[in-house]
Amino acid sequence: MHDHIGLKVTNLGASLRFYTAALVPLGHLLCCREDISMGFEPIRQHNRSGASQGGRMKNIIAALIGLALSASALAADDRATVAALDTKYQAAVETNDAAAMAQILADDFVLATGNGKTFKKADLIDEARTAANRYEHQEDSQQVVRVWSDTAVVTALLWVKGRNKDPSFNYKLWFSDIYVRTPTGWRYVFGQASLRLPCP
Repeated sequence: MHDHIGLKVTNLGASLRFYTAALVPLGHLLCCREDISMGFEPIRQHNRSGASQGGRMKNIIAALIGLALSASALAADDRATVAALDTKYQAAVETNDAAAMAQILADDFVLATGNGKTFKKADLIDEARTAANRYEHQEDSQQVVRVWSDTAVVTALLWVKGRNKDPSFNYKLWFSDIYVRTPTGWRYVFGQASLRLPCP
Protein backbone atom coordinates (compact mmCIF):
# COMPACT_ATOMS: atom_id res chain seq x y z
CA MET A 1 0.00 0.00 0.00
CA HIS A 2 1.33 3.43 -0.92
CA ASP A 3 1.40 5.95 1.92
CA HIS A 4 1.87 8.96 -0.34
CA ILE A 5 1.58 10.08 -3.95
CA GLY A 6 3.78 12.64 -5.71
CA LEU A 7 2.65 14.80 -8.63
CA LYS A 8 4.67 17.16 -10.80
CA VAL A 9 3.02 20.55 -11.44
CA THR A 10 3.99 23.64 -13.43
CA ASN A 11 2.37 26.23 -11.16
CA LEU A 12 2.81 25.56 -7.45
CA GLY A 13 0.66 28.47 -6.28
CA ALA A 14 -2.28 27.54 -8.49
CA SER A 15 -1.93 23.88 -7.52
CA LEU A 16 -1.96 24.81 -3.83
CA ARG A 17 -5.29 26.60 -4.25
CA PHE A 18 -6.70 23.72 -6.28
CA TYR A 19 -5.73 20.91 -3.90
CA THR A 20 -6.63 22.90 -0.81
CA ALA A 21 -10.16 23.34 -2.16
CA ALA A 22 -10.33 19.66 -3.09
CA LEU A 23 -8.68 17.99 -0.08
CA VAL A 24 -9.63 20.05 2.96
CA PRO A 25 -13.31 19.03 2.79
CA LEU A 26 -12.12 15.43 2.64
CA GLY A 27 -10.17 15.77 5.86
CA HIS A 28 -6.68 16.61 4.63
CA LEU A 29 -4.61 19.64 5.60
CA LEU A 30 -1.47 21.25 4.24
CA CYS A 31 1.36 19.87 6.36
CA CYS A 32 4.42 21.36 4.65
CA ARG A 33 5.39 23.76 1.91
CA GLU A 34 8.75 24.60 0.41
CA ASP A 35 9.89 26.57 -2.63
CA ILE A 36 9.37 23.63 -5.01
CA SER A 37 7.07 21.28 -3.14
CA MET A 38 4.15 20.97 -0.73
CA GLY A 39 2.40 18.15 1.11
CA PHE A 40 -1.03 17.29 2.47
CA GLU A 41 -1.84 14.72 5.14
CA PRO A 42 -5.10 13.40 6.65
CA ILE A 43 -6.43 14.75 9.91
CA ARG A 44 -5.86 11.52 11.78
CA GLN A 45 -8.02 12.38 14.79
CA HIS A 46 -10.93 12.97 12.48
CA ASN A 47 -10.30 9.69 10.68
CA ARG A 48 -10.13 7.65 13.91
CA SER A 49 -13.35 9.11 15.27
CA GLY A 50 -15.19 8.00 12.13
CA ALA A 51 -17.68 9.94 10.12
CA SER A 52 -21.27 9.22 9.36
CA GLN A 53 -22.38 8.38 5.87
CA GLY A 54 -24.15 11.72 5.71
CA GLY A 55 -21.03 13.51 6.89
CA ARG A 56 -18.90 11.82 4.26
CA MET A 57 -21.44 12.72 1.59
CA LYS A 58 -21.37 16.36 2.67
CA ASN A 59 -17.60 16.29 2.47
CA ILE A 60 -17.71 14.84 -1.04
CA ILE A 61 -20.23 17.45 -2.20
CA ALA A 62 -18.13 20.22 -0.65
CA ALA A 63 -15.05 18.82 -2.38
CA LEU A 64 -16.80 18.78 -5.76
CA ILE A 65 -17.95 22.36 -5.30
CA GLY A 66 -14.43 23.31 -4.28
CA LEU A 67 -13.00 21.62 -7.35
CA ALA A 68 -15.40 23.47 -9.64
CA LEU A 69 -14.60 26.83 -8.05
CA SER A 70 -10.88 26.13 -8.08
CA ALA A 71 -10.94 25.05 -11.74
CA SER A 72 -12.73 28.29 -12.61
CA ALA A 73 -10.13 30.30 -10.72
CA LEU A 74 -7.29 28.46 -12.43
CA ALA A 75 -8.80 29.16 -15.86
CA ALA A 76 -9.10 32.85 -14.98
CA ASP A 77 -5.45 32.88 -13.90
CA ASP A 78 -4.42 31.26 -17.18
CA ARG A 79 -6.45 33.74 -19.23
CA ALA A 80 -4.82 36.66 -17.43
CA THR A 81 -1.34 35.17 -17.85
CA VAL A 82 -1.77 34.52 -21.58
CA ALA A 83 -3.39 37.93 -22.17
CA ALA A 84 -0.43 39.67 -20.52
CA LEU A 85 2.04 37.52 -22.45
CA ASP A 86 0.45 38.31 -25.80
CA THR A 87 0.42 42.02 -24.97
CA LYS A 88 4.09 41.72 -24.02
CA TYR A 89 4.82 40.07 -27.36
CA GLN A 90 3.14 42.86 -29.33
CA ALA A 91 5.16 45.41 -27.37
CA ALA A 92 8.37 43.48 -28.14
CA VAL A 93 7.52 43.54 -31.87
CA GLU A 94 6.89 47.29 -31.72
CA THR A 95 10.34 47.94 -30.23
CA ASN A 96 12.13 45.25 -32.27
CA ASP A 97 13.10 43.48 -29.04
CA ALA A 98 14.35 40.23 -30.54
CA ALA A 99 15.37 38.75 -27.18
CA ALA A 100 11.91 39.19 -25.67
CA MET A 101 10.28 37.78 -28.80
CA ALA A 102 12.57 34.74 -28.74
CA GLN A 103 11.56 33.96 -25.14
CA ILE A 104 7.86 33.94 -26.00
CA LEU A 105 7.95 32.21 -29.40
CA ALA A 106 8.15 28.41 -29.50
CA ASP A 107 11.02 26.98 -31.52
CA ASP A 108 8.58 25.45 -34.03
CA PHE A 109 6.44 28.60 -34.24
CA VAL A 110 4.63 29.35 -37.52
CA LEU A 111 2.77 32.50 -38.59
CA ALA A 112 0.26 32.19 -41.45
CA THR A 113 -0.85 35.47 -43.04
CA GLY A 114 -4.02 36.30 -44.90
CA ASN A 115 -2.30 36.21 -48.29
CA GLY A 116 -1.04 32.66 -47.75
CA LYS A 117 2.55 33.41 -46.73
CA THR A 118 4.09 31.67 -43.73
CA PHE A 119 6.91 32.76 -41.44
CA LYS A 120 8.94 30.83 -38.88
CA LYS A 121 10.45 31.98 -35.62
CA ALA A 122 13.82 32.67 -37.24
CA ASP A 123 12.18 34.93 -39.83
CA LEU A 124 10.56 37.14 -37.19
CA ILE A 125 13.67 37.26 -35.00
CA ASP A 126 15.89 38.25 -37.95
CA GLU A 127 13.39 40.94 -38.94
CA ALA A 128 13.51 42.38 -35.42
CA ARG A 129 17.31 42.23 -35.17
CA THR A 130 17.75 44.13 -38.43
CA ALA A 131 14.95 46.57 -37.49
CA ALA A 132 13.49 46.07 -40.96
CA ASN A 133 10.25 47.63 -39.74
CA ARG A 134 10.17 50.73 -37.54
CA TYR A 135 6.84 50.96 -35.77
CA GLU A 136 4.88 53.92 -34.53
CA HIS A 137 2.05 51.66 -33.41
CA GLN A 138 1.79 47.90 -32.83
CA GLU A 139 -1.22 47.76 -30.56
CA ASP A 140 -4.17 45.41 -30.25
CA SER A 141 -7.71 45.94 -29.03
CA GLN A 142 -10.84 43.85 -28.46
CA GLN A 143 -8.62 41.11 -27.03
CA VAL A 144 -10.38 37.86 -26.05
CA VAL A 145 -8.57 34.88 -24.49
CA ARG A 146 -10.04 31.38 -24.39
CA VAL A 147 -8.36 28.52 -22.51
CA TRP A 148 -8.81 24.78 -22.91
CA SER A 149 -6.57 22.98 -20.44
CA ASP A 150 -3.01 23.49 -21.76
CA THR A 151 -4.02 25.41 -24.90
CA ALA A 152 -5.07 29.05 -25.17
CA VAL A 153 -6.26 31.13 -28.12
CA VAL A 154 -6.01 34.92 -28.23
CA THR A 155 -8.08 36.86 -30.75
CA ALA A 156 -7.76 40.61 -31.22
CA LEU A 157 -7.74 43.48 -33.68
CA LEU A 158 -4.21 44.74 -34.33
CA TRP A 159 -3.33 48.26 -35.50
CA VAL A 160 0.05 48.46 -37.19
CA LYS A 161 1.64 51.72 -38.30
CA GLY A 162 5.23 52.43 -39.25
CA ARG A 163 7.83 52.48 -41.98
CA ASN A 164 9.76 49.84 -43.89
CA LYS A 165 12.83 51.58 -45.36
CA ASP A 166 11.04 54.24 -47.42
CA PRO A 167 7.42 53.04 -47.81
CA SER A 168 5.14 53.67 -44.85
CA PHE A 169 2.32 51.38 -43.77
CA ASN A 170 -0.82 51.88 -41.75
CA TYR A 171 -3.38 49.08 -41.48
CA LYS A 172 -5.40 46.88 -39.15
CA LEU A 173 -5.90 43.13 -39.13
CA TRP A 174 -7.57 40.46 -37.06
CA PHE A 175 -5.40 37.74 -35.61
CA SER A 176 -5.66 34.53 -33.62
CA ASP A 177 -2.60 33.52 -31.59
CA ILE A 178 -2.32 30.02 -30.13
CA TYR A 179 -0.36 29.42 -26.93
CA VAL A 180 0.54 26.06 -25.38
CA ARG A 181 1.52 25.42 -21.78
CA THR A 182 5.00 23.88 -21.51
CA PRO A 183 7.12 22.86 -18.48
CA THR A 184 8.77 26.30 -18.69
CA GLY A 185 5.56 28.30 -19.13
CA TRP A 186 3.22 29.37 -21.92
CA ARG A 187 4.71 29.60 -25.42
CA TYR A 188 3.35 31.18 -28.60
CA VAL A 189 3.20 28.34 -31.14
CA PHE A 190 1.00 29.50 -34.02
CA GLY A 191 -0.40 32.73 -35.40
CA GLN A 192 -3.11 33.31 -38.01
CA ALA A 193 -3.55 36.80 -39.43
CA SER A 194 -6.31 38.14 -41.65
CA LEU A 195 -5.83 40.20 -44.77
CA ARG A 196 -4.85 43.77 -44.05
CA LEU A 197 -7.71 46.22 -43.50
CA PRO A 198 -7.03 49.84 -44.49
CA CYS A 199 -7.25 52.42 -41.75
CA PRO A 200 -9.68 55.29 -42.35
